[in-house]
Amino acid sequence: MIASHSFTRAAVTLALTAAACSAQAQSQPAVIFDMGGKFDKSFNESAYRGVERWKQETGKPYLEFEISNDTQRVQAIRRMAERGASPIISVGFAQASALAQVAKDFPKTQFAIVDAKVNLPNVQSLLFKEHEGSYLVGAMAVLASKTGKVGFVGGMDIPLIRKFQCGYEQGAKATNPKAEVFSNMTGTTSSAWNDPTRGSELAKAQFAKGSDVVFAAAGGTGSGVYQAAKDAGKLAIGVDSNQNHLQPGTMLTSMVKRVDVAVYNVLKGWKPGISDLGLKEGGVDYALDQHNAKLVTPALKAKVEAIKADIVSGKIKVVDFMATGSCKY
Repeated sequence: MIASHSFTRAAVTLALTAAACSAQAQSQPAVIFDMGGKFDKSFNESAYRGVERWKQETGKPYLEFEISNDTQRVQAIRRMAERGASPIISVGFAQASALAQVAKDFPKTQFAIVDAKVNLPNVQSLLFKEHEGSYLVGAMAVLASKTGKVGFVGGMDIPLIRKFQCGYEQGAKATNPKAEVFSNMTGTTSSAWNDPTRGSELAKAQFAKGSDVVFAAAGGTGSGVYQAAKDAGKLAIGVDSNQNHLQPGTMLTSMVKRVDVAVYNVLKGWKPGISDLGLKEGGVDYALDQHNAKLVTPALKAKVEAIKADIVSGKIKVVDFMATGSCKY
């Protein structure tokens, strides 16, 4: 945890940043990145790309703040609202209760949150069908595996990450009923999103059991998983952002979650209510580029595309852990 004087300094910095914009702040949007920072090469960074795209297209500025302490969320959101920022976008489920609290106090301010549902008339909730994208890369993992054993490393043990895990297991087992899936979570606190050392340890343990492909849904922790895969001559699958470039030749693919598109769309035209984006809507997908082109053969791509089409059409129905509370399929 960060000492109280650090939080005070961060709060003052936030206030000064907002104040420096003076009157302009009344029409500026604000983005509040969560633990791990806006350059986590994963979830937060995807949101950052979305708001930067909006900034480049419009030439307009925006306010921002990076959460580094669990206690900062309410004050950060409230300070943005007090400065007249709108819409205020909170990146990450962990900000849900803080945003709900502040949104009630500022009913005329527009808010949005990624990965959580807040049922208030001035809030837009941005959700994704992570289970669909995870099913797809789970199928891809066993198709590329030589051992029939694949792994999953999650970040913080929460229902959202279980949703990734459940989808991945479904895709793997449906594609190869004899497949084995090893799964581990990094931890139970927010520090689990930024623990590459632990991620590496978990990946190595799975490799020792025979796994030769591992999917990390763990924020910054994933970098340790990918390094371990490279060192062991195994394959890894990235998450949220296209992470194929991090370890070219090691990354089989990335399960991309278009947080950037969702955030950009909010800034282009905020709408209250819930948006739930899956494969059909282009909200999730798998990444194919020059960094993994040699790993994804035409035959492998054809099989993955066929599975994707079946999910989009409804022929394949993927169990959503967060909707059912279990991973029975």
